[in-house]
Amino acid sequence: MKSPFPLHSPLPLTALALALALCSTDALAWGAQGHRLVGRVAESRLTPTARAEVDRLLASEADPTLAGVAPWADQLRATDRDLGKRSAGWHYVNIAEDNCVYQAAKHCPDGNCVVEALKDQTRILSDRRNSDAERAQALKFVVHLVGDIHQPMHAGFGHDKGGNEVQVQFNGRGSNLHSVWDSGLLNTRGLDDTGYLTVLQALPQPALARRVDVRKDAEAWAESSCRIAVEKGVYPTSRKLGDDYTDRYRPVAESELRIAGERLAQVLNRALGPR
Repeated sequence: MKSPFPLHSPLPLTALALALALCSTDALAWGAQGHRLVGRVAESRLTPTARAEVDRLLASEADPTLAGVAPWADQLRATDRDLGKRSAGWHYVNIAEDNCVYQAAKHCPDGNCVVEALKDQTRILSDRRNSDAERAQALKFVVHLVGDIHQPMHAGFGHDKGGNEVQVQFNGRGSNLHSVWDSGLLNTRGLDDTGYLTVLQALPQPALARRVDVRKDAEAWAESSCRIAVEKGVYPTSRKLGDDYTDRYRPVAESELRIAGERLAQVLNRALGPR
């Protein structure tokens, strides 16, 4: 894919330097608030049985809630370098170059992508023969990965690392396209988690399947996210993004968060429900 920006309009050096400085490691997933919101939407949809098991498995956490553990997988790079390194590829899958059609053998031959990692971690969580420690860790991964798979840039192009290498100015500040979708769009509301949850819960109830099976559905979720990433306009024709971009795509990002939370609840209700 050719660059969406004209070659004669590079960012000024100072702006580019700022943009690069802002390309920190937290530009790899929904921002922490986005992940927490996915968890909070899901918490309101858990069955009593699933909620009790979530409470039991997370009892030793500092914040023993889905929202509290939702950013954990991104924090591993600082708290557990080995697991953080091993799980680094679990946050995304690059399928935009292939018309958003997931092919496991091509896009995830070693299972090291968000689609297969979500399947694997859900399987570990569901299996009562595993230890509580194993299942608690899997639960934290599932909460996070369901969020990631619904972030369009996490299923986008490989050649620009899901928009991480597309430098832009968003509302007058240097950034990159991935970061804009991670947190930039959400930050324009200036809301705390409780206020933002009210916004998400006011959205129309999404039309979702009554039951989910991650073994089959994870691929479709990634493909759906990818189709958003390749829509005309998501990659802008100008490096300067302002209110018009926010007005068009913040509702898309918010819809994805709401859908992710609803589906996370479905996944957990099935994985932690009665046997």
